Amino acid sequence: MHNLRQYQVPLQRYMAMMDLQERNERLFYKLLIDNVEELLPVVYTPTVGEACQKYGCIFRHPQGLYISLKEKGKILEVLKNWPQKSIQVIVVTDGERILGLGDLGCQCLPITIDVGTNNEALLKDDFYIGLRQRRATGQEYADLLQEFMTAVKQNYGEKVLVQFEDFANHNAFELLAKYRKTHLVFNDDIQAGTGIAELIALEMSKQTKSPIEETRKKIWLVDSKGLIVSSRKESLQHFKKPWAHEHEPVKTLLDAVKAIKPTVLIGSSGVGQTFTKDVVEAMASFNEKPVILALSNPTSQSECTAEQAYKWTKGRAIFASGSPFDPVEYDGKIFAPGQANNAYIFPGFGLGVVISGAIHVHDDMLLAASEALAQQVMAENYEKGLIYPPFSNIRKISAHIAANVAAKAYELGLASRLPRPENLVKYAESCMYTPIYRNYR
Repeated sequence: MHNLRQYQVPLQRYMAMMDLQERNERLFYKLLIDNVEELLPVVYTPTVGEACQKYGCIFRHPQGLYISLKEKGKILEVLKNWPQKSIQVIVVTDGERILGLGDLGCQCLPITIDVGTNNEALLKDDFYIGLRQRRATGQEYADLLQEFMTAVKQNYGEKVLVQFEDFANHNAFELLAKYRKTHLVFNDDIQAGTGIAELIALEMSKQTKSPIEETRKKIWLVDSKGLIVSSRKESLQHFKKPWAHEHEPVKTLLDAVKAIKPTVLIGSSGVGQTFTKDVVEAMASFNEKPVILALSNPTSQSECTAEQAYKWTKGRAIFASGSPFDPVEYDGKIFAPGQANNAYIFPGFGLGVVISGAIHVHDDMLLAASEALAQQVMAENYEKGLIYPPFSNIRKISAHIAANVAAKAYELGLASRLPRPENLVKYAESCMYTPIYRNYR
């Protein structure tokens, strides 16, 4: 850590960590586990966003698997070339919507499916390492993904978990709908995008015993054209239609906030600074403790900063963001902003699916993961204005999430690993990788 701290530029620290991972993977994970709060912003958001943008310039060693259009008809052969045969989880991307940064082509691994890029800057970049062509679409794209998904199941079996990561919406919803019945798949971006709204509605329905149709009416969505209302229903994408409620058209976020008077404001659009001073002050005008969740990554795409949220609400906001912010001093008090990031949920979620041998990912399993995370928030966290537990406990948190997800899989009859372990938390902990060194005499 002493050597790592000598680097002043976060991207240099990222490159040093990647070099360490290449040289000594066990030490890399040991260092990361022991210093997770300091190093997570280096190996994950926000620094990883810059690393993705400059991937061609900082490229050192390939990590993971690369499949392009040129491998069409040979994807199974490519998968068989991967040295490890016992694969349980695959994270796959086509790079079209990385974080909130847009189309970055083939600049993310472990499995990147390169179908080209529509990013003009990358197409003209001498250091770009991907296919220099426009993105494949339509049947050509669908055929390649079909071949990939078939090859995955053929090579690794039916129980390999595939996470669709950072696909653009126009492909993400179609891929999830197409493969969730035949493969073990999930997509954290859309199942935690408009999926955020659905999970909240499901939990409200569960707690109040009200029909899901009624609890959905408590949640309002805003897109680039304004408040999503029933008069717009014909022009809406299908995943927005359940959220089109009766209301007169409202064009701006500020006017929507004033009209609806929400208690919680959640941003996941990838558009920075959309929570303006007027919007946040409006939230504070009718809420004693307005909840402001600026979830978009990286920091540059955050809907507002922690300092803005606390300042504009006169220190009354309960704030969390997708990327970390430093503590903020306001009116003589120190506020420690929370981080609302999928790094809390999805490692534990994937582990829960694997240890239960789940044959299908059900929405109730995602809800179980959210509930397990909420249970890890202690009274002392709430007293500091935090609604998430500290990242320093991430392995304990992940074990509890995994156990809750596995328990739900058993409850739903989706688990194939029998008999069920007596203590799922201890079993989850025993299945986690621990980078310890052997003792030699």
